[in-house]
Amino acid sequence: MIVVGGEALIDLVPVAQPPGALLPRLGGGPYNTALALGRLGAEVAFCSRVSTDGFGESLLSGLRAAGVDLSLVQRGPEPTTLAVPSLAPDGSASYGFYVEGTADRLFTLPPALPEGTRALALGTCSLVLEPGASAYEALLRRESRRGLMTLLDPNIRPALIPDPAAHRARFLTRLLPHTGVLKLSEEDAGWLGGRVGDWLAAGPSAVVLTRGAAGLTVWTREGAEHSVPARRIAVADTIGAGDTVNAALLHRIAAAPPGEPVDWPDVLAYAAHAAALTCTRAGAEPPYAAELSG
Repeated sequence: MIVVGGEALIDLVPVAQPPGALLPRLGGGPYNTALALGRLGAEVAFCSRVSTDGFGESLLSGLRAAGVDLSLVQRGPEPTTLAVPSLAPDGSASYGFYVEGTADRLFTLPPALPEGTRALALGTCSLVLEPGASAYEALLRRESRRGLMTLLDPNIRPALIPDPAAHRARFLTRLLPHTGVLKLSEEDAGWLGGRVGDWLAAGPSAVVLTRGAAGLTVWTREGAEHSVPARRIAVADTIGAGDTVNAALLHRIAAAPPGEPVDWPDVLAYAAHAAALTCTRAGAEPPYAAELSG
């Protein structure tokens, strides 16, 4: 099983008609990653705190439809977090958030993950919003010490980070030492301000960088570097593309026989294909396994 921890929220996505209208879409980086894993056929559980309001029920229904295990989901009466993406002409998105007093930031550390769990993925708002951020950090530390493969996606949202210097320090000294695979975008890398060598030295065995239309690149602790190009597509928007990359990386790596080295060119090509399909659809709509066959 792969466990994905972090927020579930509602994206209020702009639509062309009527002018100024916003369409509620299920989202949140970890939520999208769990959904994508379910659609790819992985055994996956979502670990979060979700509101009992109507949005929360819709979020859980979406995960159930994808076959995601919800036994680690905590519930609360507080409202669901809202995100309002602004789309640029190239389909890229920036975000504003409504997070005060919302359910997901009150997440508490679960006593244990399901037996047979092989990997844990964390990221986005859950790494920033307290008190939940400290609980997710504790989960990362506990499970990495147990030997689980861990993936971290910082997925930086500057509007949520009141003290950038403190967050950068936390990332480097408290999160990376417990991270197996670091996946981040060029925008994340620019905001964090570090270098690949520094990040590898801090703990991860591999750093995967998404480069938009330029594709994906991985650097490993052993000194290897591999790149794959992005697929040429008509982009609807890029919402959920990075989350789909997370899912594809986790699914491909976890499916390999234990002890075998990671076939990074194959893993990256699979992730690039999955992300491209997501970008052809409005909102975070990751592909199903059948769409990636052949």
